[in-house]
Amino acid sequence: MSNDIVICECFARDGLQHEVSVPVTAEKVALLKRFQDAGFRRIEATSYSHPGRVPGFADASELLAALPRPAGVFHKATCPNPRAVERAIADQDAGRGAEELSFLVSATESHTERNLRASRAEQWRRVEDMARMAKGRFRMVGVISMALGCPFEGEVAASSVAEDAAHFADLGCELVTIGDTIGSGTPTAVRSLFGKMLADVPAITPVAHFHDTRGTGVANCIAALEAGATHFDSAMGGVGGHPTRISYGSGDTGNVATEDLVTLLEAEGLPHGIDLDAMMRASEASEVALGRRLLSRVARTGLWRAKENDMERESV
Repeated sequence: MSNDIVICECFARDGLQHEVSVPVTAEKVALLKRFQDAGFRRIEATSYSHPGRVPGFADASELLAALPRPAGVFHKATCPNPRAVERAIADQDAGRGAEELSFLVSATESHTERNLRASRAEQWRRVEDMARMAKGRFRMVGVISMALGCPFEGEVAASSVAEDAAHFADLGCELVTIGDTIGSGTPTAVRSLFGKMLADVPAITPVAHFHDTRGTGVANCIAALEAGATHFDSAMGGVGGHPTRISYGSGDTGNVATEDLVTLLEAEGLPHGIDLDAMMRASEASEVALGRRLLSRVARTGLWRAKENDMERESV
């Protein structure tokens, strides 16, 4: 297991992408500042999605301009198309850009056609164009959705996912996010896939991005860790994922809850660099921003302290 675990806090982008009511820009900036103060070294800050289609991120440039930039923290913006990369470059030239850009492909043809309205070959051509534009300017992150199962094609071969990761590496991506988009992964499948990724594509760092649809998200994170993974995505309160209104979504489809993942790493004695008390203040602020209780178990029960456990034993 690694002594350098890096967790990317995804609340502000993946967490908000399907919210009906999104916090205003100033409130987003305040939340991102809390994530910085808690010690997150990677933070997914926004998306350069088309403002008319995804109005919740219409403030991408304004948000990035207002965001403090502590040393050693990378802020990521999602880019769905070449026009988005042009906007990212313009912001960078203006001195307010993101440090990372992410580009998405799906592991299966059926999901690509359904979700991206393109063939895999067409989507890869877009990604190749985007990578050429961004190379040398940003740290680039490839994203592979449906990597552990597809609602239309079933199981996805690990060899196919590794080939996609290798393609991203050839384009200059340093990180490749492995997405369990429908929460179908199991620890055994995760260990196998991440083991293969680390062995076959050493040029990239795989990022574990798991949805907790079926309650296996944290277990899958530990399986990835056991296979040698060091980078993980999560979101405060377990928000985000994919929307329940789409035909292959159901129930709670959100990301792994940051609070739950970090406290488990802490209990296992694994260094993660996060200040737990600051994380819990950020968790509370995230609930206030969305105006509802979120899905983190730790947010409900509170942090566990060894001295509290000793007091409980004495009282039994």
